[in-house]
Amino acid sequence: MAPWRKTDKERHGVAIYNFQGNGALQLSLQIGDVVRIQETCGDWYKGYLLKHKMLQGVFPKSFIHLKEVTIEKRRNIENIIPAEIPLAQEVTTTLWEWGSIWKQLYVASKKERFLQVQSMMYDLMEWRSQLLSGTLPKDELKELKQKVTSKIDYGNKILELDLIVRDEDGNILDPDNTSVISLFHAHEAATDKITERIKEEMSRDQPDYGMYSRISSSPTHSLYVFVRNFVCRIGEDAELFMSLYDPHKQMVISENYLVRWGSKGFPKEIEMLNNLKVVFTDLGNKDLNRDKIYLICQIIRVGKMDLKDTNTKKCTQGLRRPFGVAVMDITDIIKGKAESDEEKQHFIPFHPVTAENDFLHSLLGKVTASKGDSGGQGLWVTMKMLVGDIIQIRKDYPHLVDRTTVVARKLGFPEIIMPGDVRNDIYITLLQGDFDKYNKTTQRNMEVIMCVCAEDGKTLPNAICVGAGDKPMNEYRSVVYYQVKQPRWMETVKVAVPIEDMQRIHLRFMFRHRSSLESKDKGEKNFAMSYVKLMKEDGTTLHDGCHDLVVLKGDSKKMEDASAYLTLPSYRHHVENKSATLSRSSSSVGGLSVSSRDVFSISTLVCSTKLTQNVGLLGLLKWRMKPQLLQENLEKLKIVDGEEVVKFLQDTLDALFNIMMEHSQSNEYDILVFDALIYIIGLIADRKFQHFNTVLEAYIQQHFSATLAYKKLMTVLKTYLDTSSRGEQCEPILRTLKALEYVFKFIVRSRTLFSQLYEGKEQMEFEESMRRLFESINNLMKSQYKTTILLQVAALKYIPSVLHDVETVFDAKLLSQLLYEFYTCIPPVKLQKQKVQSMNEIVQSNLFKKQECRDILLPVITKELKELLEQDDVQHQVQEKKYCVELLNSILEVLSCQDAAYTYHHIQEIMVQLLRTVNRTVITMGRDHILISHFVACMTAILNQMGDQHYSFYIETFQTSSELVDFLMETFIMFKDLIGKNVYPVDWMAMSMVQNRVFLRAINKFAEIMNQKFLEHTNFEFQLWNNYFHLAVAFITQDSLQLEQFSHAKYNKILNKYGDMRRLIGFSIRDMWYKLGQNKICFIPGMVGPILEMTLIPEAELRKATIPIFFDMMLCEYQKSGDFKKFENEIILKLDHEVEGGRGDEQYMQLLESILMECAVAHPTISKCVESFVNLVKGLLEKLLDYRGVMTDESKDNRMSCTVNLLNFYKDNNREEMYIRYLYKLRDLHLDCDNYTEAAYTLLLHTWLLKWSDEQCASQVMQTGQQHPQTHRQLKETLYEIIIGYFDKGKMWEEAISLCKELAEQYEMEIFDYELLSQNLIQQAKFYENIMKILRPKPDYFAVGYYGQGFPSFLRNKVFIYRGKEYERREDFQMQLMSQFPNAEKMNTTSSPGDDVKNAPGQYIQCFTVQPVLDEHPRFKNKPVPDQIINFYKSNYVQKFHYSRPVRRGTVDPENEFASMWIERTSFVTAYKLPGILRWFEVVHMSQTTISPLENAIETMSTANEKILMMINQYQSDESLPINPLSMLLNGIVDPAVMGGFAKYEKAFFTEEYTRAHPDDQDKLSRLKDLIAWQIPFLGAGIKIHEKRVSENLRPFHDRMEECFKNLKVKVEKEYGVREMPDFEDRRLGRPRSMLRSYRQMSVISMASMNSDCSTPSKPTAESFDLELAAPKTSKVDQEEPISPGSTLPEVKLRRSKKRAKRSSVVFADEKAAAGSDLKRLSRKHEFMSDTNLSEHTAIPPRASILSQMSFASQSMPTIPALTLAVAGVPGTDDTNSSPRLSQTFLSLSEGDKKTLKRKKVNQFFKTMLASKSAEEGKQIPDLPSSDL
Repeated sequence: MAPWRKTDKERHGVAIYNFQGNGALQLSLQIGDVVRIQETCGDWYKGYLLKHKMLQGVFPKSFIHLKEVTIEKRRNIENIIPAEIPLAQEVTTTLWEWGSIWKQLYVASKKERFLQVQSMMYDLMEWRSQLLSGTLPKDELKELKQKVTSKIDYGNKILELDLIVRDEDGNILDPDNTSVISLFHAHEAATDKITERIKEEMSRDQPDYGMYSRISSSPTHSLYVFVRNFVCRIGEDAELFMSLYDPHKQMVISENYLVRWGSKGFPKEIEMLNNLKVVFTDLGNKDLNRDKIYLICQIIRVGKMDLKDTNTKKCTQGLRRPFGVAVMDITDIIKGKAESDEEKQHFIPFHPVTAENDFLHSLLGKVTASKGDSGGQGLWVTMKMLVGDIIQIRKDYPHLVDRTTVVARKLGFPEIIMPGDVRNDIYITLLQGDFDKYNKTTQRNMEVIMCVCAEDGKTLPNAICVGAGDKPMNEYRSVVYYQVKQPRWMETVKVAVPIEDMQRIHLRFMFRHRSSLESKDKGEKNFAMSYVKLMKEDGTTLHDGCHDLVVLKGDSKKMEDASAYLTLPSYRHHVENKSATLSRSSSSVGGLSVSSRDVFSISTLVCSTKLTQNVGLLGLLKWRMKPQLLQENLEKLKIVDGEEVVKFLQDTLDALFNIMMEHSQSNEYDILVFDALIYIIGLIADRKFQHFNTVLEAYIQQHFSATLAYKKLMTVLKTYLDTSSRGEQCEPILRTLKALEYVFKFIVRSRTLFSQLYEGKEQMEFEESMRRLFESINNLMKSQYKTTILLQVAALKYIPSVLHDVETVFDAKLLSQLLYEFYTCIPPVKLQKQKVQSMNEIVQSNLFKKQECRDILLPVITKELKELLEQDDVQHQVQEKKYCVELLNSILEVLSCQDAAYTYHHIQEIMVQLLRTVNRTVITMGRDHILISHFVACMTAILNQMGDQHYSFYIETFQTSSELVDFLMETFIMFKDLIGKNVYPVDWMAMSMVQNRVFLRAINKFAEIMNQKFLEHTNFEFQLWNNYFHLAVAFITQDSLQLEQFSHAKYNKILNKYGDMRRLIGFSIRDMWYKLGQNKICFIPGMVGPILEMTLIPEAELRKATIPIFFDMMLCEYQKSGDFKKFENEIILKLDHEVEGGRGDEQYMQLLESILMECAVAHPTISKCVESFVNLVKGLLEKLLDYRGVMTDESKDNRMSCTVNLLNFYKDNNREEMYIRYLYKLRDLHLDCDNYTEAAYTLLLHTWLLKWSDEQCASQVMQTGQQHPQTHRQLKETLYEIIIGYFDKGKMWEEAISLCKELAEQYEMEIFDYELLSQNLIQQAKFYENIMKILRPKPDYFAVGYYGQGFPSFLRNKVFIYRGKEYERREDFQMQLMSQFPNAEKMNTTSSPGDDVKNAPGQYIQCFTVQPVLDEHPRFKNKPVPDQIINFYKSNYVQKFHYSRPVRRGTVDPENEFASMWIERTSFVTAYKLPGILRWFEVVHMSQTTISPLENAIETMSTANEKILMMINQYQSDESLPINPLSMLLNGIVDPAVMGGFAKYEKAFFTEEYTRAHPDDQDKLSRLKDLIAWQIPFLGAGIKIHEKRVSENLRPFHDRMEECFKNLKVKVEKEYGVREMPDFEDRRLGRPRSMLRSYRQMSVISMASMNSDCSTPSKPTAESFDLELAAPKTSKVDQEEPISPGSTLPEVKLRRSKKRAKRSSVVFADEKAAAGSDLKRLSRKHEFMSDTNLSEHTAIPPRASILSQMSFASQSMPTIPALTLAVAGVPGTDDTNSSPRLSQTFLSLSEGDKKTLKRKKVNQFFKTMLASKSAEEGKQIPDLPSSDL
């Protein structure tokens, strides 16, 4: 096998397939992994992954795409750099970064953003391949780069990634090679650009932004159009005139581009095929801002008069006839809003003329207004918007625009006219005519023939151009319109003649009638003519606009004779004016006469850089012809239109300087010429003409030649300045100062030319006069006259602009001196703002780049800055501070670009004068101040530019050590503040990192100074050191340095560029700490928190270096006080805050333990204490990490559990403050879940820490949100009120009452506030009333076991009892539980699992319903307690719970399973009673018991009896209850098909066989018989009530039921004896209840086993449905109505009513007022809720009318002893964890029921009855074998 060899070029590659490595040697790859290749062998490479350098191995060559690289060697280290262009690399890293975010967006279901990122990534991928292809032309590459960077920056912004700052070319700025100020400005610019971009993106009308920004920034634009094809059926040759058109003004705005198209469907010149390209140039911003621009094409056919003529030979040929137009709206392309791509073809539909005499111009108007169908005929073009004038675009777009491309110019001048751009075009438009037909029978077919003639009438050859791209011609023939009296041609042609011929030429228009037949046409002659001269008598050119010309008639031969017509008038208005004076003969000279009836109009537009239409300007330009008018013309210049002047800028300036030079001996015209010059410069300064700056510059550099002008200009300028400084009137001075820059340009250029001509002659004189000129300026600045203040402002503004030029001819140092004097002569506090602005200009000039100039100027600038920044004047602060910071930034920027050797003293100057001033400005300025970031950048720049010597020098400038301490203190505080509240936007990563780097260096420098000066005992400055430590820790813990929180790409970027600054400062902190020596004790416990923060940073080296500081602190405190309690308290307090804030992890816990224990080994005295401390902290950390782990959890339950664990920890360790803190966290969690009861119990814990006394609260027991200090009593009272409110909302009125009583005692006995007492008692009364009147649903309880090692420690292998919410079904509870643990598996058994499950790695959840066991309440014993009261205790204050499940033993009788159904009952005891501070508690004890079938039967039977009692009770107390439920309950028991539900028991237990087998069960059997016997009187009472209430239509039903009852009664009484219940009269009188009690006591089962109405699963039998019915309502006793004799005991009454209430739907407090409404039929969902383990409590809709009347006055109602558990308003909460089969069978109807159902189906009432009945069955069954708990 070939050996491995080192690779040469193959160094860097990307995996293009996934590769699964086998074995340790092979490196697994995923698509996109970047590999560094080290060696090669055969088909394999060896190398490592770039992102995980530890992962090395071999991989196949075919899986790798190699990339070109360049290798740099530095100190034997090879640095491999990809050879791709930097932008392509940037796109690559961007795609990596976006890719991971893109996946996260998908997971988070943020669909819109996901798709947006996807689309941006696709764009970048496509553009990246274009960048790498290397085939793009220069302009497209530039545009693409702009698009790419714009897209990346935009994407980073919306994905909240870091801002990328770039230079002008789009390359990323390197902070190492960029000054701080430049970096800051680049960030600002980038942010503005992106903000703008986002606005555009939001408005969505700007796809091609790069193009748009370029278009809007350039003054000149061009539109490139390429005609691809013309599809149109003509059959003759055609001319296509393409131009740009403004539909609003209805005018063409560009020259025509002419394409001659042949009849065969090709261009006439076949070589032009695929080369029909035109550029419409000179488009300015005004054109771009037009509302609409169309590209139009007017099509003229050349041939016969009528296309339909078939006889071609006889027809006249060569006529130009209108054919149609094609129009396209290109506004968006022109404005850059639509993408313009030279590859995209546009179709422009063709619209033909409808009639032969349609004017093309009119058709245009119609077509632009409507959209017609072109039938596929039209023009195919591609077009692109190009930026720049023709010279520029030839350079930038050589592949589009070459020498052969036709140029169509704008009609009119471009917005900028460059010198040397000589143009002399006259555009003539034939507008319209009106011609009489004279002797013709029809209107003429008019043709106009235009030519350019000399004075002698000869035609000038090639003077007319019909359109761009066409050869010039001798004459132009117009389009012929057929028989039209008033033709409107609107045809524009260009006349181009040499400028010298202009004076002697004129245009001649001949009019001829054209016949369609060739024979006739030959005989036609010109019947009329018009002419116009192009120059007027005074030498000015024909004015732009319309001209109505005279139409001359006569001999056609004479018309060609110039002498014949030139003497005649040319314009109509001349004729009209002269018509009075002219005799008839004079208007018909030489055989030609003026036709008054005929009209002909043209319009002209002169685009000439040599011809003017202004007389005054012409006079000045030709001043030599009439020198006597020179003064007048110079003065007139000011009233000449600016546009004319700038057009002839060069000629005008030449004229002015010629006047000056030719009068060099006298100064007669100097001031006039100077003023004229100032006027012209002022014009160009105007916004309208600002583009002419370049023209003026070009003139000065290339054309200006007046060598002596500088003397005259300086003289006049000095005169003006001196006059003004004396306070005298000098009108032009302000204009002069504004024009100072160009005046000096002329002076300097003139002097340079003079110097070149005479080899530096008169240099001394020149310098002297320049100095005197500056002195005059300085005198103006000193002047105190009111008139001069404006001039001084102007001077400050405009003086800096002259420096650039003056410097070239004047000594720089001397110039700086003059400037120094210029600034110092201004009085100190005057014009400060203007001074600073002016200085900023100076600093940005070349002058300031020279060291010797800075030496002179810098002191005056820093002095000015210092004064201005230290002023307290608040007015105009922002503006002035802005100018100050801009100036300072400019200085620092200049200094940063210079060699350090030349700037040392200047930086020192700034540092000494301004560093502290800037610092103080930053300190006093608000963090949201608009300028804060500018000042911070400025301060950072100063610190950045300071060298080590600067620091040393600066420290020495402080006179006393206290001043130095002040400086260091304020700097530390400022740094800390800036680190905490970053003044830059979050995404300015580069700026923040540079600031950090600068701060780090400064902090370390200042730390050295502290070591030198403030460490020794006498000089020790505690506060300074304290500030240092706090600053250093703030620095190390700031977000922008927590690298592990960043993406991989960002992590690497920061690490490579800046390193991990945390380590550096961390080690410094450690060193500084150990240097403190005996001063350490001052920093305990103050520094414990900050040091803890630092050690929690997840950087192993840093942790190892800094954790020992803790031990040092412990040792320190131990040596001083014998323990380290302060340290311990502080660390526990701070650890809590830090871990909750997200710091700390398992590794930290281990590291802390190992390092501290290691340190303790060397100090045996303290080691025991350290060990216990470590254990304490470890325990706390575990709990805190658990707590933090679940804080982000959706499960509030877990959060509550962890909170309680922490509560207990702090309680056990006596950390009262922390204990209370977590109490409130727990309270808030409960409130979020509406657990008001639990919230109340939680707050109650706080009140237990308080006493009823007036001592002030210590700070740690506050925490309630009240800020002002309170006494224990005030706080406790406030808390009680809050808690009572919570208990009220949680319907725990019993608890609320006990607190009210405690408060009442305080009000009555301690503070004697009877007013509050009365309110309190009212509140108590309300609560008592609520207990009796408002129905409270009984909550279910669920046992939940968490098994398996997958659960967190606080849940693992533990069982909890949960208190369900009102009406919460087990399924809902379980679903919610499972959603918190999506990976958990649901267990289907209810028995406790084995160790295999407990030790398994997964998560297993067991969940089933359990029954609460009522604790005995001695106060209720043997007392008649209303159900409302007793029921509360059945499901509250419970700590013991039962779960029962059936088991079969012995032989099973298929006919009767009761005999073998045993009940296995599991008891659970929780750690605390429920409800409590949680909705669940851990089970601390579990036990199991077994219940025999007989005991089960007794339980079930007693429950059934109670159910009957309860219902009777309810019906007695509420007349309005509907009868259905009672009917169903009674019928279910007495129906012979069911036999009272006890027939099965008789078969099972009342047999000889059973008695023999179970001799000990004799008592139990008699109890069961007794229960059966007692059922009869109860049923009898029920039937009596039923008889009273039954309606007539149900009477047959009642009679049958009574019949059945009689039979049953006979049978039972015969078998089991007679039982009777005494009557009772008034319920308010005696409460006979012994009978009922004796009935109760007959039960064999203990109270505990009976106290549940949840039943164990039983074999369903026919009996099983009738024992419990859902009473739809709770009731109110309206009147005391005695029940019929023998009904029930009073107790029975209440029992019933209570039980009734229990089954009825819940009455919520806010429902009491609901209006009465008839009871609606229950929904089937409510009727048939199964009552198995799933415990779905039927909430039967309450009937509001009854509820509103409810008032269970305790006196008015019979009561029963507290025995059974019932849930108010909730159907039996049975729990069978047996199979679903059971739950279904419970719903089965007895045969009798089914028959009844069939019989009565018709009757709606029975449907209702059945519904209720079946609902009852569902609920009842569970109670049947009610052995459950």
